[in-house]
Amino acid sequence: MYDPKGSKSLFSIDEVNSILDEIAATLPTGIFSELNGGVSLVPNMKKSASDPDGRLFTLGEYRHDQMGRYIVIYYGSICVVHGSDTRDELRESLRQLLVHELTHHIESLAGERDLELEDKRKLDEYFGME
Repeated sequence: MYDPKGSKSLFSIDEVNSILDEIAATLPTGIFSELNGGVSLVPNMKKSASDPDGRLFTLGEYRHDQMGRYIVIYYGSICVVHGSDTRDELRESLRQLLVHELTHHIESLAGERDLELEDKRKLDEYFGME
């Protein structure tokens, strides 16, 4: 199991991947339209670039670049943040995460950035910049 600085997760990367697959199967297929790179679960942990103190972790990212449109989910970050969750808690957190990143995808297709701006506003509020 993932062990950043002694943290342990109750869930293996294969279990998290399986839960993400189950969640994706319940969503309308049209939401994945033009997501040519799909959804990838990577073993990495990623600290938020927005946090100078390194306390926040990036759980997932929607990307639209030269490689196409895709979502990256960071297993290591999930372990740090949700490693001691129950299976039901983890499933709900992963569902919210996947829907959030897919919302970025849909907005990108529509030329909108509302969720991106809302994410920035929440970070600014968290850091007392608002």
